[in-house]
Amino acid sequence: MTVFQLDDFLAGWIGGASSVIVGHPLDTVKTRLQAGKGYKNTFHCVVTIYKKENVIGFFKGLSFPLASITLYNSMVFGFFSNTQRLISKYRYGDGRHPCSMLDLTVASMLTGLVSVGVGAPVDLVKIRLQMQTQPVLAENFNLAGNGSVPLRSMGIQSQSFYRGPLHCISTVLQNEGIQGLYRGAGAMILRDIPGYALYFIPYTLFCNWLNPDDNSSPPPCCIWLAGGLAGSISWVTATPSDVVKSRLQADAMHQRKYKGILHCIMQSYRTEGIHIDTLTQPYAGGDKKVK
Repeated sequence: MTVFQLDDFLAGWIGGASSVIVGHPLDTVKTRLQAGKGYKNTFHCVVTIYKKENVIGFFKGLSFPLASITLYNSMVFGFFSNTQRLISKYRYGDGRHPCSMLDLTVASMLTGLVSVGVGAPVDLVKIRLQMQTQPVLAENFNLAGNGSVPLRSMGIQSQSFYRGPLHCISTVLQNEGIQGLYRGAGAMILRDIPGYALYFIPYTLFCNWLNPDDNSSPPPCCIWLAGGLAGSISWVTATPSDVVKSRLQADAMHQRKYKGILHCIMQSYRTEGIHIDTLTQPYAGGDKKVK
């Protein structure tokens, strides 16, 4: 048995494409709630997007995630599975040997660290495109002698800064340099290293528990259940870091508000407290049996 296998990357690619198509509308709502303003709750956000942008608003920025997140998921699942086999090969002399809890933790955390290299630019472009309908100016501004006039009453429309993913990337590189594409990467590391550990470890344990016979593959319903449970566990812990990441990545679009991770955390806590209304989603997008 070879340690390196391409089928893990293929399975991750298929799972990533499926997750993007199904989850992008909810991800758009999540991003608007985390980084935008003017939404009372999730339902109000959904209704507002539909009224102002129709159904197409929920799929804003879909083309880039569909092309890139499939690659991202392919790398995540392929790297995790092959790292497991590599660890088993060198520790036990057999790549098929079951991994210990320590082995799973090391493989998961390494996957989270490596994922940032691809995931940070992908997330930044996705969020910039999703946030294009947010007002360029403040919600209200003062006109001499007229007091505070709502933008809505003046018919001022939001400006589209980016014509598409490639234009977004070139604009960020031109205005902010290569580090601009990795804005929020620090918060993403804080999210993904523990997040992937809390995804892959429960996922593997649930799969083994639901399918005690190691000689057969678990049925699809068991894989879906294990992936859903593991995703819920990981996303609960990852959400605070994800909120900070989203706000840092969306911040540089207009006038920079946050100086860094700590400043973003403090400002968010001062203005909104510990509770931040957001959506949950499966963590890694594609579920497959990893051994």
